[in-house]
Amino acid sequence: MPYRWDTSASTDQPVLSLRPHRSLPRRGFAAMVLFAFTMGTLPLYGLLGTAFLWGLLPFILLMVAGLWWGLERSYKDGDILEELTLQDDTLRLSHKPARGQSQQWECNIYWVQVRSHAHGGPVPYYITLTGNGRTVEIGRFLSEEERQTLYPELEAFLRENAAPQR
Repeated sequence: MPYRWDTSASTDQPVLSLRPHRSLPRRGFAAMVLFAFTMGTLPLYGLLGTAFLWGLLPFILLMVAGLWWGLERSYKDGDILEELTLQDDTLRLSHKPARGQSQQWECNIYWVQVRSHAHGGPVPYYITLTGNGRTVEIGRFLSEEERQTLYPELEAFLRENAAPQR
């Protein structure tokens, strides 16, 4: 799952960290570029020693550079982090986009409501947190199945932590 609950001993309360799924790890990135370069240069081996080699080589190198740039851009666009933390009675959601300013939302946990909107949102099963006069989204970049799994976990987390302590 591209989200996880951190329940380590260093934190009193669990921290929910959400990141977009990476289907191509960095090793796969390097292998893909190497594969594209190798496949692109195969036709050139028959042209060694001719002027046609120098006519085709720039286009193959441009194709490899374009692939590199596109994959690198995809990695940077997916560099998003959302963290939901609970400190004392304050629930805090921080959203760090790939580009732009970080956004913060906080509310007393006793007033927070979590909702899943199966239809009518920008994505199916859109999850929102409402409190302090604002409604914020959480996990918009997750897949539909991941949002459906996350919603009951969020409900249980809020129900468990908003219960009066005895």
